[in-house]
Amino acid sequence: MKILVLNCGSSSIKYKLYNMDDESVLAQGGVERIGLDEAFLKLTLPNGEKKTLMHDMPDHKEGVNFVFQTLLSKEYGAIKSLDEIDAVGHRIVQGGDLFEKSCIVTKEVEDGIESLCDLAPVHNAGHLKGIRAVDHLMPTVPQVTVFDNAFHSTMPDYAYLYAVPYEIYEKYHVRRYGFHGTSHRYVSHRLAELLGKDIKDLKIITCHIGNGASVAAIKDGKVMDTSMGLTPLAGVMMGSRSGDIDASAVTYIMEKLGKKPQEMADYLNKESGVLGISGISSDMRDVENAANEGNERAKLALKMYFYRIKKYIGAYAAAMGGVDAIAFTAGVGENQIDMRKESCEGLEFLGIKIDDAKNNTRGKEAEISTDDSKVKVWVVPTDEEIVIARDTMNLVLNK
Repeated sequence: MKILVLNCGSSSIKYKLYNMDDESVLAQGGVERIGLDEAFLKLTLPNGEKKTLMHDMPDHKEGVNFVFQTLLSKEYGAIKSLDEIDAVGHRIVQGGDLFEKSCIVTKEVEDGIESLCDLAPVHNAGHLKGIRAVDHLMPTVPQVTVFDNAFHSTMPDYAYLYAVPYEIYEKYHVRRYGFHGTSHRYVSHRLAELLGKDIKDLKIITCHIGNGASVAAIKDGKVMDTSMGLTPLAGVMMGSRSGDIDASAVTYIMEKLGKKPQEMADYLNKESGVLGISGISSDMRDVENAANEGNERAKLALKMYFYRIKKYIGAYAAAMGGVDAIAFTAGVGENQIDMRKESCEGLEFLGIKIDDAKNNTRGKEAEISTDDSKVKVWVVPTDEEIVIARDTMNLVLNK
């Protein structure tokens, strides 16, 4: 069975084609700059070589169409006919409280995703364009939606509600939803496998640390709490997002800078975080290099970044009444050695001890805690796409 996984953004489409017989990746790549000049598709060949193909893509329909053309091409193709694709799985950022699990796409599902666009206007609109492009180009092929917040739907109400008048939740669905759920789901289940234990017997903290970052508390296989909120802005400090901030500080800054609501949202999402403090970059590699060269603001940005991750680890250990294992994942979590060390530094009272030699690893599964550490700490590379592919296959086969 061949499954195509699509992750459609406002001007981009990432894709992976799987042979689910052995879960091998037959093709992968991404489209950028849809609706803009110099749009292109960058693909990864089986030998790891990357190729960039320029192509005019005024909309998502043409973007998806060009993905299909590339999959079929004599030079770069992985299939001979679109009939070989048995189903398409989509990542959907915001399912609100309408969708608590993956589902096969219907008109009602599309309408539900569209009704949630106010909560994630850029993301959900892009996802819908991708779904409708496939509808048009491959009308008989089943599609499945996998929601980024669905794994977090097990949070109790006392964890996901904000302390604002209750009717705000009832009327406008304002609550903590959390994101990166597909990643937290994959990593927590994979960590349980690595430990040789049933996830229902574990208290796990998963740290998805990339340019966007979130932490989740997972007890007995269910999410108790997660750091992102109504939007992906909340929680730990991120590459260009502020993370948690006093709401009155937001209105104060708006008054001082004369910013409108959307301008302020952009300020906190795109100009803050590590970028805002360091003044250098949202890329942790650039900031780390600057800090090593003596840049004081880069050093401060790193200290703030590590400190906030550590605070969430401690808070979630308290929320669950302890912790058995911690996993670091995503671009920074899998590759930045200092981040993992500093985020766990001082947590020995919880039974967390990092082995510096074991921690000297990047991008692969590895235990990084000492042999006598009561809490096992691991690096677990995430794989959101295979979760989407598995859900898609299971739903289609059991339809």
